[in-house]
Amino acid sequence: MKTDDRFIKTFSQGKLNVMEIWVDKETGVNYLYHSAGYGAGLTVLLGQDGKPVVTPVHTLPY
Repeated sequence: MKTDDRFIKTFSQGKLNVMEIWVDKETGVNYLYHSAGYGAGLTVLLGQDGKPVVTPVHTLPY
């Protein structure tokens, strides 16, 4: 991975029906990416309380 990339992939599952979690290295906000066939979507990952999931930036493996 290049050191200037803003996002880091922390989870990946599936080949045809893909689900991934990406983390913004500057803010720590987690995003959920899902693709199936020709369709895909990206959204902020929310916790049970309805607030965005935020990973502490200093704990990211980069």
